[in-house]
Amino acid sequence: MQTPIRTLSLLIVATTLGSAALAQTSPALNTVKLGGTLYTTHSQTNGISGIGVPAGADATTGDASTLLFTFEREVAPRLGIELAAGVPPRIKSKATGSMAALGEVMSAKNVAPTAFVNYHFGEPGSALRPYAGLGVNFTRFVGIESPYGWQVSLSDSWGWAAQAGLDYSFNRQWGLFASVAALQVKSDMVAVGATVLRTTIDFRPIVYSAGLTYKF
Repeated sequence: MQTPIRTLSLLIVATTLGSAALAQTSPALNTVKLGGTLYTTHSQTNGISGIGVPAGADATTGDASTLLFTFEREVAPRLGIELAAGVPPRIKSKATGSMAALGEVMSAKNVAPTAFVNYHFGEPGSALRPYAGLGVNFTRFVGIESPYGWQVSLSDSWGWAAQAGLDYSFNRQWGLFASVAALQVKSDMVAVGATVLRTTIDFRPIVYSAGLTYKF
């Protein structure tokens, strides 16, 4: 999906150029965040299809927690460009419907770097500053495993991302943050075993994060 990438690139360029004069009069500020994340998948599929697969076969994915790391570069007093990443969480999938007796059928780690353009409300230097951001997410699934020995592949995903959060500063360097983000993630799954299983998983994840901030 090239449209989100191209749109975000143009937005970043326009934001940077449009705020050049302000950036020259106000020192650039970097913010690093480290915290915990709860990744809730909210997945849906179009059902599992394949030769010999009984009608009503489906699967669901579970939630996971991990560590989050972000770096944000301020390009204007209220605007910043942020890159969010983290330790890839392992997402587990269980069979449901007519195949529910199989239990856990697959697990995979998702590598999901996300870029945001953030708008920070309130005055620069305020202790409490809410923010909102719009961006693009890339998700790749690695370390795919199946207890049934299936050869499983999951396609990469590009999609929009949005977030809202709150920063609280103790002093000029240290503080706390909390945020919630919604991501657009969709992947085609193919599992090859005694038969070939296919489905499309629409993850619709909501990500809750909180932790420490350090500014320099």
